[in-house]
Amino acid sequence: MPDFRCSIASLADEEPIVGTAPTDPELLLVESPGPWGRDALADNRLPDAVRDHLAGLDLKVLLLRRYDGGAGPGTHVFHARATGAGFEVRGTVLDRPEDLLALDLAALPAYDAPLWLVCTNGKRDRCCAEVGRPIAGLLTQEWPEGTWETTHLGGHRFSGTLLALPSGLTLGRLDTATALAACEAVDRGEVPAAWVRGRAGRPGVEQVRELHVLAGGDPADEVVAVPGPARRQSCGDDKVKGTTRFEVRGPHGDPVPGR
Repeated sequence: MPDFRCSIASLADEEPIVGTAPTDPELLLVESPGPWGRDALADNRLPDAVRDHLAGLDLKVLLLRRYDGGAGPGTHVFHARATGAGFEVRGTVLDRPEDLLALDLAALPAYDAPLWLVCTNGKRDRCCAEVGRPIAGLLTQEWPEGTWETTHLGGHRFSGTLLALPSGLTLGRLDTATALAACEAVDRGEVPAAWVRGRAGRPGVEQVRELHVLAGGDPADEVVAVPGPARRQSCGDDKVKGTTRFEVRGPHGDPVPGR
């Protein structure tokens, strides 16, 4: 199926996106201009010592680049740690990438401006590049300093997808007609439910529970992860993998209609 597009197939199947945000509680974001390979952390233009250092860290590392291919001066680095309400973000600009080797992440200054991380690594999945890059270009016009292309948020089939910091809200099924309005809503402190996959840094069950309550659901309702249908999840390979879906159940274990 050379013309297969995972995002189109997922949308056609009405696959739920709620509860699919990244669960990693700690992120390191490192500017790395230029092309990325399928395994972006191993295949990039950073110095060998920096690549080895990043690969050995016990946290999720995402690479960043500007939509227009611009770079410098310096190397932007952000460290994000999940809190109860989103992420605490710290950041700096290093003189050179090698300065990462001795960088004290806890000592970085707070970074309070919004960050929009749009998944665009076409070497990993075509949908991310075809859908994500135009979104990154659009958002760059509104937030030139805060918009970055990034390597892999997970959930290619929900392209266009992005992670918003510091809120941690992860959006999916965006396009150039919806992305700006959705991000403006996030910037105002709102939750644009139609495009929200969940709040990153939390287990999927907690992501679903938050959105259920925000939609007027009973906080006492139970959220349960159940096996979903196996499906091809990426344009990058033809493997069929199992999925997870979430059910909201009332006090007697009955499914809650419409949740």
